Amino acid sequence: MKIRLKDIDSVQKLAAKFLSATAYKKVIAFYGSMGAGKTTFIKALCEELNTIDVATSPTFTIVNEYLTESGEDVFHFDFYRINAVTEALDFGFEEYLESGSYCFIEWPEKIESLLPEDTLKVYIEVNEDQSRTLTF
Repeated sequence: MKIRLKDIDSVQKLAAKFLSATAYKKVIAFYGSMGAGKTTFIKALCEELNTIDVATSPTFTIVNEYLTESGEDVFHFDFYRINAVTEALDFGFEEYLESGSYCFIEWPEKIESLLPEDTLKVYIEVNEDQSRTLTF
């Protein structure tokens, strides 16, 4: 499926539709270049899930954990700064994947071999007019 996101104002509406259409998927990997909007879209998804804290990029911490108003965990990973798959294993990444909670993953190409087969892969492309195309 392909969706075109014309402007930043449309992100929240798209996040609601995306979660509704993909409700059965909990592990979601976001691919895209630096500045493509991965964190922005994940932030909108977290807002739709009613997380208590505002989602921010876990670039330096690798993982941010958010709690929803209903008490569910949401995990947000950013693997941009890791150098080897073993770094993800060292902090227990596989346990997060097995938790049944939402796991939003930025820069998943760094840990591709650890992703479950049923991971939903979302590709975000920046178009010439600065709109975005999401393919999943």
